[in-house]
Amino acid sequence: MNRTDRLYALVEELRAVSPRPRSARWLAARFEVSTRTVERDISALQQAGVPIWAEPGRTGGYVVDRSRTLPPVNLSPGEAVAMAVALHRLAGTPFATAAGAALRKLVAVLPPADVAEAHRLAGRVHLIDRGPAGPVPAAVADAVAAGLVLRLRYADRGGTDSLRDVEPLAYLGNPTHWYLVAWCRLRDGVRCFRTDRIVSVRPLAEPVTRELRAEDIDIPRHRLRPLSLV
Repeated sequence: MNRTDRLYALVEELRAVSPRPRSARWLAARFEVSTRTVERDISALQQAGVPIWAEPGRTGGYVVDRSRTLPPVNLSPGEAVAMAVALHRLAGTPFATAAGAALRKLVAVLPPADVAEAHRLAGRVHLIDRGPAGPVPAAVADAVAAGLVLRLRYADRGGTDSLRDVEPLAYLGNPTHWYLVAWCRLRDGVRCFRTDRIVSVRPLAEPVTRELRAEDIDIPRHRLRPLSLV
């Protein structure tokens, strides 16, 4: 999770339990960072005007004033794309038109920079038919959003592991599974990795410089649907 998303998530976590406090140690474990990082993030939020204060004592921690924080319709770019994926599954139902209108309203309240980032992320998601309901590992999702090279340990259909450095380019979802579409340096080409077969994943510091081309996905265009935020 990048810092901007973590700041959003910190506020929402504190809002959800307010007026009860959350300790720096609890928040550090929740977001898989150090307590020092949490303290820096809280300080940055306080300087930005978010009404967070610290309650002392053994059961103390950080508290946010729910009545003065932004309402939850202030989505992060990643949350907007998540909503688009979920609403996409309503296609063909009586609620499809209403779902599309709701998504446009949500996107309309985002700051311009977040709208641009949400469209960039949505452009990396391709669905076949209605798309899947299965999960994507958080580390994979974060790296695709951040545009970082990944080191994967991947099990093939026979269960044999291999270690690969890949450049994530997009997601591909069919009715059963999510796939990570990436340039595989081991195979020197674009490959699709089923996310439930990824044994471990570690983001590297190296940025991805490639872009996915239409011809890289060998699927008839009439079956492939790009994710849309409009």
